[in-house]
Amino acid sequence: MATLGSILLVLLSATLLVATHVDSLVDSGNNNYLATTARADAPPYGIDYPTRRATGRFSNGLNIPDLISESIGGSESPLPYLSPALNGPRLLVGANFASAGVGILNDTGVQFVNIIRIGQQLQYFEQYQQRVSGLIGAEEAQRLVNQALVLITLGGNDFVNNYYLVPFSARSRQFALPDYVPFLISEYRNILLRLYQLGARRVLVTGTGPLGCVPAELAMRGRNGQCSTELQQAAALFNPQLTQMLLALNEQLGDNVFIAANTQLTHYDFISNPQAFGFVTSKVACCGQGPFNGLGLCTQLSNLCPNRDVYAFWDPFHPSERANRLIVQQIMTGSIEYMNPMNLSTILALDSRT
Repeated sequence: MATLGSILLVLLSATLLVATHVDSLVDSGNNNYLATTARADAPPYGIDYPTRRATGRFSNGLNIPDLISESIGGSESPLPYLSPALNGPRLLVGANFASAGVGILNDTGVQFVNIIRIGQQLQYFEQYQQRVSGLIGAEEAQRLVNQALVLITLGGNDFVNNYYLVPFSARSRQFALPDYVPFLISEYRNILLRLYQLGARRVLVTGTGPLGCVPAELAMRGRNGQCSTELQQAAALFNPQLTQMLLALNEQLGDNVFIAANTQLTHYDFISNPQAFGFVTSKVACCGQGPFNGLGLCTQLSNLCPNRDVYAFWDPFHPSERANRLIVQQIMTGSIEYMNPMNLSTILALDSRT
């Protein structure tokens, strides 16, 4: 199943969030409109969402884009770009272009068939700006996009749903892991530069979580409940190189356009010591089956925990809403160890002075 995917979440103005180029951590329902198996539009997904209905979010309740919107004072979370309800004034709130299963590479997530790959997400972002221009004029639309907060999450699927998807995968035969990671980083850099060309000036880039420690990997690859060494090595290589690339890009552009969010460290805080954060477990998913509830999909036939707030993971791959809140808390106020070169609260404070 999809862990991360491509995300583009765009928040316009101080409260405009554009989620673009995203994976399932930030998909708010675009895949509902596609013929794909990477969907979360049936119960028990959404069991704790305000409407108590499955929306396409890979969560028991709110996801990271929802919670960022809430934290920065947004009156509503941006709608999925494919939603028929995204029109008129609602376009000015932002848009979510994320699609579960996608990656940096076009051959990532091929088993999900019909998903919005990152190139298409960027084309939708361009189309979105044209639609906003039709509402408020080109000059004002450009200003709005330049001031928007853009959230992008890519990379996890390029390991889980590509390099390590099957033994002797095409990419693992092509690259040793220490060579595959720089290749991904180079391709990611091109994506981010295109995003910059399209007007994004405040881009929050999240790294991968501790890929080897999710319940699915404990069930399939881990030994005696220990994290998968291979996937942990992948995350340990990818995340520092991602931060290094973002800081170099900022230096090249002469501005702090790209902000690196160390979600691996944030996740690992509550994975390594769940009780300190009020969780009873960070190994067993709330919804699932098999060892650690880590096998297969979360469905109405799955085991389901009665209290989602005490589980770090909602399903075999995705954090619970409460865990998402901890992640967003670090995005808002975390030290440079978590948010480099600055956290979101600092960004908003600086932007309010200009």
